[in-house]
Amino acid sequence: MKLKIAIIMGGFSSEYKISLKSGNVVFNSLNRDKYEPYRIHIFKDKWVYVNEAEKEFPIDKNDFSISLHGKKISFDCVFNAIHGSPGEDGYMQSYFHLIGLPQTGCNMYQAALTFNKRDCLSVLKPYGIKMASSYYLNQGDRIDENAIVDAVGLPCFVKANKAGSSFGITKVYKREELQGAITHAFEEDDEILIEEFLDGTEVSVGVIVYRGEIKVLPITEIVSDNDFFDYKAKYLGESQEITPARIDDSMARKVRIVAKKVYEILRMSGFSRSEYIFKNEEPHLLEINTVPGLTKESILPQQAAADGISLEELFDNAITEALK
Repeated sequence: MKLKIAIIMGGFSSEYKISLKSGNVVFNSLNRDKYEPYRIHIFKDKWVYVNEAEKEFPIDKNDFSISLHGKKISFDCVFNAIHGSPGEDGYMQSYFHLIGLPQTGCNMYQAALTFNKRDCLSVLKPYGIKMASSYYLNQGDRIDENAIVDAVGLPCFVKANKAGSSFGITKVYKREELQGAITHAFEEDDEILIEEFLDGTEVSVGVIVYRGEIKVLPITEIVSDNDFFDYKAKYLGESQEITPARIDDSMARKVRIVAKKVYEILRMSGFSRSEYIFKNEEPHLLEINTVPGLTKESILPQQAAADGISLEELFDNAITEALK
């Protein structure tokens, strides 16, 4: 009997369009001999099943079921393809846990922690994980430009703390640019992370549980055509993503060890993609994504392909692990 899989996509953040793309790739890639997939759009104003004719049917939030032609449809598993809130910050994970429905990816605590960049970095720092110098701001705090520059130097990055896909991020070169960058970041979040600029090779490392074992995927080198790996570089082809990365064996070994260590420290499960910049040949952690892009062009699927894992296998494995 085929398993009914609800693929959730969309979300409440600026990343919803990217999420819809990822969700549709999952929908098209799942093996129809094993699975009966359903596209579920999650937005602030509606939770709906969208059929092949683009007709919408409401979700019953009491048990996450749908009614089709008078028949109730319940799901065996949820495949989470929501980037940003509420799919990557713990809210959907909590909901599915409460109603007892298996879902792909990490649990509620891990999702909430990794989505909050500064909290995640604070948890990992005592374990010796190297990272950039940083400065925190909450909305309403007094902005002391001298203190910021003293802490992180120039140039620096001003980031929305809880946002992805490079929304709300600015590279700042001059002190007088700080205020505008901070205002821009506060448009995405009420917390800001300001970090020193690390000048070095940037890499992305995928870590997943594959067939019951933690697996570090081939490393990807990020070479942006722009000033940094921004939205255009990530999604509009203005970058080179080179897998395997052009780094020596020593650097590759170091970052693989760190990426696996981070995954284990945080007791992760499912997909993760962490970003690092090498400073003095040592990997410095930037952030961790628990619902990375899932299109063929996305980094983690590229890494899986380089390791001989197809999209169908990657997604099938995620469901298998969720159902254990």
